[in-house]
Parts: sequence; structure tokens; C-alpha cells
Amino acid sequence: MKKASDRNFDQLADQFAQKVYGTLKGEWRLKLLKEDLAMFHVKPQPGLVEKPLKIWDAGCGFGQISQWLAQAGHDMLLSDLSKNMLYHAQQHFYDAGQPAKFLHGASQDLAPTLPDFDLVLFHAVLEWLAEPKATLETVISKVKPGGYLSLLFYNRNAIVYTNVLKGEWRWQHILDDAYIGKGKKLTPPNPHYPHEVQAWLTEWGFEVKQHTGIRVFHDYLPPQVMTKSPVEQLMALEYQYCRTPTYRDMGRYIHLLAQRTT
Repeated sequence: MKKASDRNFDQLADQFAQKVYGTLKGEWRLKLLKEDLAMFHVKPQPGLVEKPLKIWDAGCGFGQISQWLAQAGHDMLLSDLSKNMLYHAQQHFYDAGQPAKFLHGASQDLAPTLPDFDLVLFHAVLEWLAEPKATLETVISKVKPGGYLSLLFYNRNAIVYTNVLKGEWRWQHILDDAYIGKGKKLTPPNPHYPHEVQAWLTEWGFEVKQHTGIRVFHDYLPPQVMTKSPVEQLMALEYQYCRTPTYRDMGRYIHLLAQRTT
């Protein structure tokens, strides 16, 4: 049997730019991430982190959040398995006149060669890994005591709910717990339940400080509802419930900001 491998997006970088980053969905994700990470983007104040911090964006994609953090004066290291993604991130930093270091490779392979960091970003990577838990444990071992992990991952709850609402042949796959990998090319093969990921973090000595659901309603609405409904009110509803228990765990993506306590 062929060994499973991590997903490399060299051939899909442009498709990601169009379907993920260049959309309302992508803009909303960035907005909520920036709110959750706001403490890392302000001038030093009592009770807040000092800068510059050492930050590793492990699986950086196009590097939008890293570029935003770089504007606050932090020392940035960006890495990605995809050379194409890494090239786009480098180009964006160059165009913005922001310094950073870039490394090509799988995060779990790079981690043993790296120092500890004040903040590690691991955004939309977990769901594409062949060995998600083992890789995540390796990556977050580079978070220094008192440091933070920003973890964004594709929510398995949302996959179940979406497929049940669509009905037809999907129901049997849900009943058999065999629905993963039945979707499109950009549907991740390894989504995770929020409670399981939180249990891992607790096991590894992390305490969740912020818990946000990204797109808790948007992705469940049929096109006919979307075309007849005001987008502004939908986003207001998203914002009202995105950090509320129950609703937040129905988001298409889950963001956890966790601090290493031990």
C-alpha cells in the first residue's frame, strides 16, 4: 500500500488565490484571525506582549497574516512545503518592503533544526497532513514556555452537517463514517473535531485563550437564500455568534489561540 503523504499545493496555488484568498470568505477569515491575534500587533503596553517577537508561520501559504505581523516589527520565519506558495509569500513581502526569512520544506522536517518561538502559526495545514497529530506535536514543540500557538483547522463538524443537509447518496457515507475524501480537490481529506484538537492541546500543556468559529452560518445557506438575503446582515450574524459556544464549533474553520503553560 502506498504511504500517505502531506498535500503539496504547487499545482493549485493560483486556484487557491481565486477560490480562497480573493473572496468574501477569505476576507472574513483574515478579519477574525487578526482580531484573535490583535495582542501581537500593538505597541508594547502593560499586560500585552513585547515586541519584536520571534514568529514562525509553519505552512505559510501566501503569508497574509505573517505580513500583517511583520508590520508590527516582529522577526518572521515563513516556511511551506509548496515552492509555489512560498514564492508568492516572498513576492508579497518584497512588494511590501517587509523583511522575513523563508524556508522550503515540511514543517515537521524543519522543526528539529529551528529555535523556539514566541508564536507559531499553523493555519489550514492540519487537515492536509498524512499524520496530523504527530506533525502538530512536532511543530508546537517549538513554542517556548509562555508562548502561543495560533491553530486554524478545517472543522469535521461542518463536513458532517453540510453533507447531511445535501442528502441523497451522502447519508450512507455519513452513517458509515466513510465520507472523507468524497469531495472536490480543495476539500481537505483530514478535517478534525474541535473537542479532539483541544484535548491534544491540553495533553501537551497548552491552555486555549481564544476560540473562534469562521463561517458558522454562511456555508450552510443554499444559493437561493444567499441571493435574496442582505450580505451585511449575514456577516453581522456571523460576527454575533462566531465566538459563542455551540455556534463556534459549527464554523467551517476553527481558530484556537493557545498558550503553553507547562
